[in-house]
Amino acid sequence: MNVPFSPPDITEEEIAEVAETLRSGWITTGPRTKEFEHQISRYLHTERSVCLNSATACLEMTLHLMGIGPGDEVITTAYTYTATCSCICHVGAVPVLVDTMPGTFEMDPEQVRQAVTKRTKAIICVDLAGIVYSRYDEIFRIAEEKKDLFVPSNERQEAMGRILVMADAAHAFGASRDGKMCGEIADFTCFSFHAVKNLTTAEGGAVTWSQAIARAGLDGEAMYRDYMLLSLHGQSKDALAKTQAGAWEYDIIAPYYKCNMTDIMAAIGLVQLKRYPDILRRRKSLIEQYNEEFKDSPVEVLHHFEDNYTSSGHLYLASVLDKSRQECNNIITKLAEAGIASNVHYKPLPMLTAYRRMGFDIKNYPNAYAQFENEITLPLHTCLTDEQVKYVADTFRSLII
Repeated sequence: MNVPFSPPDITEEEIAEVAETLRSGWITTGPRTKEFEHQISRYLHTERSVCLNSATACLEMTLHLMGIGPGDEVITTAYTYTATCSCICHVGAVPVLVDTMPGTFEMDPEQVRQAVTKRTKAIICVDLAGIVYSRYDEIFRIAEEKKDLFVPSNERQEAMGRILVMADAAHAFGASRDGKMCGEIADFTCFSFHAVKNLTTAEGGAVTWSQAIARAGLDGEAMYRDYMLLSLHGQSKDALAKTQAGAWEYDIIAPYYKCNMTDIMAAIGLVQLKRYPDILRRRKSLIEQYNEEFKDSPVEVLHHFEDNYTSSGHLYLASVLDKSRQECNNIITKLAEAGIASNVHYKPLPMLTAYRRMGFDIKNYPNAYAQFENEITLPLHTCLTDEQVKYVADTFRSLII
């Protein structure tokens, strides 16, 4: 049996919508992208959404939007994918990495508290595997506690009056906690629609903002316009606006970036969003099947569903008890020999060359390393059959006992 790790779940409906988009004559940012933004906002209960070409772009453009750059510090977790941190580097700010809480994949809020300085402008939390980070309330308390240290450097920062709380929710579209959708919890939330994500546009991402932004007096429409400027060279009119009769003329406000979403991507996303409730139900069923298979096995798995939160069910992380990294790597190899693709989420950032060169040392992040040491991610996607789940579970169980 061959079990791929995370193929995209694409039906004839997505294909037909893309074909219709191609026939429409409008394939770059246009009406479908705007409609996709509107539908995302309805789904997440947010004022506005902005679609760009990746979650990384969403994170980076948000930092730019809020005036965060050289001389500033941004705190995030050592246990994440590079995109969470590379966006900090892209804007010229200094990344400050903190460890996870013991025995968890979640950033330690007490270490965040200790890491705050007068240069701190933002904290980026991570909603790993589709589970909304459990300590947002505490992170917001820290932002309030440290107000006296906060030094704003532009009008938007001054309006906020505190450290910005951001979410790298690349995995968590459709997740919720304590009655709020992921997307209305952090000040700004950034999602990924990459090919391996639950909802895909091939490449792509979206950013939303919470009611805290409006309460601070920030103009959502002005922010939306600035995202458009940032993502399209600083051009004062997008391509759609320029097609109006006699409306060719434009200005370049600043030499910005190029990271817009196209209507071809949005066409896929519109169909995926319509199918998304069924996609989430199937992912929950798959997780429950895995959990049942492993309930008496020497493996610790994430709890994706509890009374106060619902995961998007993006990744199935399994910690194999009392195994070393090398033993787990051998298991991954044997799974591959049995036709099962698996993965690791993640190698902590201080173990990677780019971050070692910045001076980060994994010895300072023992909890993150302990989580990495015996982690294996099993296939979880809506193309999986029940028979494949059983085959994966049986094979995995035979290798870990």
